Amino acid sequence: MMQTQVEEHLWSVFPMDDGLFSDYYTEESSYEFCGHVLKITQIFSADLGVAAPVWDAGLALCQYFEEQKTSFCGKKVIELGAGTGIVGILAVLLGGDVTITDLPCALKQIKNNISANVPSSCAHRSQVCALSWGRDHGRFPTDYDFVLGTDIVYLPETYSSLVQTLQHLAAHRATIYLASKMRREHETLLFYEEILPRHFQCQLLCRNEEQNINLYKVTKKVLENRD
Repeated sequence: MMQTQVEEHLWSVFPMDDGLFSDYYTEESSYEFCGHVLKITQIFSADLGVAAPVWDAGLALCQYFEEQKTSFCGKKVIELGAGTGIVGILAVLLGGDVTITDLPCALKQIKNNISANVPSSCAHRSQVCALSWGRDHGRFPTDYDFVLGTDIVYLPETYSSLVQTLQHLAAHRATIYLASKMRREHETLLFYEEILPRHFQCQLLCRNEEQNINLYKVTKKVLENRD
């Protein structure tokens, strides 16, 4: 996601009088998925903004991996807009070689959470990198097995850039998992039902009505044989 766009729209997405990011403080929370207890530190501040919390959509994707008994052993994985890094960290613990990305302001938080949760024996299977959608995705390879993203569809101004980045990262064989709170005011449904299907096949895997969260499996379109 482009940093300038986040800065311009952060307080319109989460109004300043909500008080969510107005003061600097940290919060530690524990979550258990797939037999692993994840201790995640969240750094709430105006600098981190929406990258600070563990969002419900991220927990929903972790829960899906648990229910499906997912293994990423031998798989190449990248997470977009990672925030705290909880999803990417779980993917590392499930055997993946994982690149966890976000804007530069969030990287320290991610690295700290990796250090707290990933044993030294498998730390080599994780790396943290800055990635601005639509701008520098060309620095990353195109042969990922999985692309992960949770609650990254909330600014219509970034949707085109996000699609460009997904097209690059999933150019070959990647399966994309996206979990989102379906916020009407952010046209999230439009992204999944109109914008993304122009470029990918999109399958709704499950929906949490209570939390208004959808989980999608997204894959490259198969070209039809017109012989």
